[in-house]
This record gives sequence, C-alpha cells and structure tokens, in this order.
Amino acid sequence: MVASFQFEEDRRTFTCRVEERRSAKGEKWWWFGVSGDGHRYAPFQAASGDTEASVRARILTYYSDLLARRAAPVVPRPHWANRAKPAVVVQA
Repeated sequence: MVASFQFEEDRRTFTCRVEERRSAKGEKWWWFGVSGDGHRYAPFQAASGDTEASVRARILTYYSDLLARRAAPVVPRPHWANRAKPAVVVQA
C-alpha cells in the first residue's frame, strides 16, 4: 500500500496521505488536501490493497461530487419551530 503521493488534475494539486485517526487508534484513513481549498478531507479508510491509481480515482470521484453539491442551489428549510406537526391519529 502506498503511504502518500501527490497528483495534479484540473489545475489543482491533490496531496494524499494515510494517517491514523486520533479518536480510534489503529484505524488508518486516506486524508487529502487540494490546492486552493482550505479544508482537508478523510473520505475513506485505507486498505491493504490500495494503489495510487485506485485511491486517485476514489478521491477524484469524491471531490467532484463535493463540488457539485456545493454548487447546487440551497434548498430552503423551515425553522425548526415552524415545522409541520405530525398528524395525530385518534383510535376508536
């Protein structure tokens, strides 16, 4: 299994590495960062059969889906106090 690598796609640099989770000792996850994006992401657990190509494909799929969700229009949701009350069923 590859421990870390870097690649470029669509004028972005992706930096990927396997790190152990702080909250669960022994669990290793793929973390990645993208140039121009201030966040780091850990979308999936590392597996012994991971290759650079398989991880790259998974990261690109995850990140393109993330960008699509960010670009989607916001769906307005009512304030929690204004939600519709569930119907009361009266049994005879």
